[in-house]
Amino acid sequence: MSPRGPRWAVVPAARHVPSGPAAPGAPHWARLGDSVVVWSSAGDAAARVKRLGAPPARAAGLALVIQVGRAFQDEHPDVEILVDHGRHLVVDTAALPVAPDTVTTCWRVGPLPADTVVVDRPVTAAARSDPATLALLAELSPQACDSDLRWLVDRSTRHSLSQGFAGAAAWTEAGLASLGYTTSRPTVTVGGGQSQNVVADRPGAAAGPRELVLVTAHLDSINLSGGPGAPAPGADDNGSGSAALLELGRVLAGRRWRHDLRFILFGGEEQGLHGSRQYVAALPPAERSRVRAVLNMDMVATRNTAQPAVLLEGAAVSSGQMDALATAAATYTGLRVETSLHPFASDHVPFIDAGIPAVLTIEGADSANGHIHSDQDVMAHIDLALMREILRMNLAALAGWLEQAVTVPRPAGPVVASAPGRLDVFVVGTDAAVHHKAWDGSAWHPSVTGYEPLGQPP
Repeated sequence: MSPRGPRWAVVPAARHVPSGPAAPGAPHWARLGDSVVVWSSAGDAAARVKRLGAPPARAAGLALVIQVGRAFQDEHPDVEILVDHGRHLVVDTAALPVAPDTVTTCWRVGPLPADTVVVDRPVTAAARSDPATLALLAELSPQACDSDLRWLVDRSTRHSLSQGFAGAAAWTEAGLASLGYTTSRPTVTVGGGQSQNVVADRPGAAAGPRELVLVTAHLDSINLSGGPGAPAPGADDNGSGSAALLELGRVLAGRRWRHDLRFILFGGEEQGLHGSRQYVAALPPAERSRVRAVLNMDMVATRNTAQPAVLLEGAAVSSGQMDALATAAATYTGLRVETSLHPFASDHVPFIDAGIPAVLTIEGADSANGHIHSDQDVMAHIDLALMREILRMNLAALAGWLEQAVTVPRPAGPVVASAPGRLDVFVVGTDAAVHHKAWDGSAWHPSVTGYEPLGQPP
């Protein structure tokens, strides 16, 4: 092997804390959680790589694989994995049986990006807990989530083109409509057939311009090896996200919010994000411009790590929303949070591609979940405690994006209240505000707003 060929090494992040582009002649780097890959094609830089720890490997390039579950590893079990970080893998391109720019519905291979953090573990400080948010979180019901999830799982399949999916779409629409949402089921084209999205809207209370907050999940399930007619209970993928959406719909319906709220259950996700792609393509520019956040939930109820964990996956356009979710997790949950700016294979992607801030929340280390996309994705693998933690994080962030509306009583005419030695007068002025003055027996006292005196009492 030529000493001048590309070389790589994997070292603990604690031993190599990179930041920014590599200096001329220095090794390049990429961090995935607790591991850092360093590499270079220059002979002197390769020597520095060797000094960092592991001996250099073959002269070959490096590729980043992003997969759903263990899809890539199950399909290519003989490919050596240099770094296994669950959803994200680093492999040697010389060992790849496919082109290094291959994309399927379940995995994608591309060059390993240089001098960047692929998966981060941010250290986020908890904020001061908000009493109104705590009261909102207390309304979450694991029992309701369990009941809704079991109903969805009891369908033989929710394949996008099946009667099971159509029944689930009608049932979820009815549930959201019963909460006061305005609902619809627009048609979605999936291959040669038709599926549906379920859309539920609730207008905000603000009198002026309102932004729009979306909560999404895919309703369909799939059995990859068994085909369209095979059992596909889809408990975690994505009955869990669908049941979580219904629970958020129930809790959020009990408050008045400043901004508009929309829930969407997508069809055709497992066949290639058809529901979300067609929805975004049809979204008018004016509607796109007022989207404040898209929160997508996909697989939120199987615990794969000792500490409950969640991955927040977005892009630069959604970094503010990811920060808000991480802060909510630190403030109201015990979740370990990881983040990635490499979105793939769920319904947040079409929004991001359109420049709309969207974030996927998904259980940590989801590649350890070997049951999805089969008849084994059943209730036995569901952890309602993890689901509740992710729901608490999501609900706290949503409350911040939606902003609770404060209702101020507005009397239809002057209201007078009296007490010994005191007279209070309330009246709505031409500015539509409530004006108040208090008479203490000798003089009028203005309210804190300092309105002009109402005049002497009779």
